[in-house]
Amino acid sequence: MTAINKVVVVIGAGMGGMATAARLAKKGYSVQVFEAGDRHGGKCRTEWINGYAFDTGPSLLTLPAVYRDLFQRTGDVLGRVVELKAVDPSFDYRFHDGTSVKFANLSRKKTLEAISDSYGAAASDEWDQIMRRAEAMWDVSREPFIESELTSIASLLKRRSLIKDFFVIAPWKSIRGLAIKSPHLRKILDRYATYSGSDPRVAPAVLSSIAFVEEAFGAWHITGGIGKLGDALYQRCLDRGVIFEFNTRVSEITHDNGVVTGVALKDGRIIPATTVVANADAGMIYSGLIKNPPASVRRAARSIAKMEPSLAGFSLLLGLAPSDEPKLEHHTVLFPENYDQEFESIFSKKVPVADPTIYICAPHDQTMVEKKGHEAWFVLVNAPRHGVDAFDAFDWSDRDFADQYAQKIIDRIESRGIPIRNRLELLEIRTPADLETSVLAPGGSIYGTSSNGSQSAFNRAKNRSPLKGLYCVGGSAHPGGGLPLVGLSAEIVAQAIITEDGGGQLSSLDRH
Repeated sequence: MTAINKVVVVIGAGMGGMATAARLAKKGYSVQVFEAGDRHGGKCRTEWINGYAFDTGPSLLTLPAVYRDLFQRTGDVLGRVVELKAVDPSFDYRFHDGTSVKFANLSRKKTLEAISDSYGAAASDEWDQIMRRAEAMWDVSREPFIESELTSIASLLKRRSLIKDFFVIAPWKSIRGLAIKSPHLRKILDRYATYSGSDPRVAPAVLSSIAFVEEAFGAWHITGGIGKLGDALYQRCLDRGVIFEFNTRVSEITHDNGVVTGVALKDGRIIPATTVVANADAGMIYSGLIKNPPASVRRAARSIAKMEPSLAGFSLLLGLAPSDEPKLEHHTVLFPENYDQEFESIFSKKVPVADPTIYICAPHDQTMVEKKGHEAWFVLVNAPRHGVDAFDAFDWSDRDFADQYAQKIIDRIESRGIPIRNRLELLEIRTPADLETSVLAPGGSIYGTSSNGSQSAFNRAKNRSPLKGLYCVGGSAHPGGGLPLVGLSAEIVAQAIITEDGGGQLSSLDRH
């Protein structure tokens, strides 16, 4: 059954909002999207600055089947609108002691050989065991935790395989609890916690499944930049008849007797709707957009308030002239000697990291520069979120400090044998305060909320809110942040709405 002439309002034109809009519009809904900013895509964007293009949000795509499914279900296939290219090696990991290892894309065998060459057979065997366990965790968590609505712990207790699954997931273990003897591999595994903005010392061990997903389904680049995916999704929405209004802020989600009645816009307009999809920070939705909330909403707001915000990011956009030096791999990570000091600074002391892990995205993509041989590097270090409360955040509004910190990062890159200053034609600095302003991400938190603690999955905003007709999508809602999970979030929300209206099922492609 196809829904006809039913209006759905979407708050926010991020990837989650647009993916939901496209799926619903294909089913016959009339979808209106209101975006406070002046463009689509949310954090997923490729920005051109003086002849250089930078992926200033996601800089690789994993689990591409999520978006292949989305585009196939809403019209033409993904391969006709963007060009996906495997990034091989997926990552070049470099350590303070001068050693390094490159992880192959889509080949555990080659990765294990590389580990053995760098750190010996014992380290290689250790990583193989970790990946086998990560694969088992993925198999167990994928359907109930990631691809489905997560309503409560009680819903999981009904599973026949509960006891077996419990010991596979090992919710009492953190990523750090997966004891790895190799100090180099420990740092690599720790890094997967930061993919969800979390602290590996307390983030659940199941996040190690991200490493398996990256290995099994690949790390992918999109020619022209990852932002092309957002552009293609925006066009798909337009093709399906979705209406967008930019520079239009929603001031309130209106309701009556626990049921959504529409939204109020800052310009004074009232838009009636019995279904609203909020692609915005969950804390802002519950504390700022729902006035006079019923008790059920207040309880949900308290649960969300328990969530620790994800880490933020301090980034440099570097435009570099040609060089005779060997090119970096597409993704390079420079680890410091003391990785724990990074998490202590961010999550405990709320101060910038003195010697941070440095991620460099140097795409081998000539369509991202105007002049042949030039390079556009995106450099990111993890950082505490922005705020004026010194006990809970760090004030990133001091531009002089930001300039000094940027120079320290460049110093550290050069100290690792990677020359920059003699090539530098463009330097732009982006702080957590800038991210907060540009995409309304509170504190500049990259992923909304972290996955710190075993209860984090259950405290995160549910896709179906207690306010009937209001749905939450995006990085701060279930199942979490990052392009694949946001895409799955949209699929879950679209299916919930369609099912509620008696419209049948959204069939999905196999992702394993």
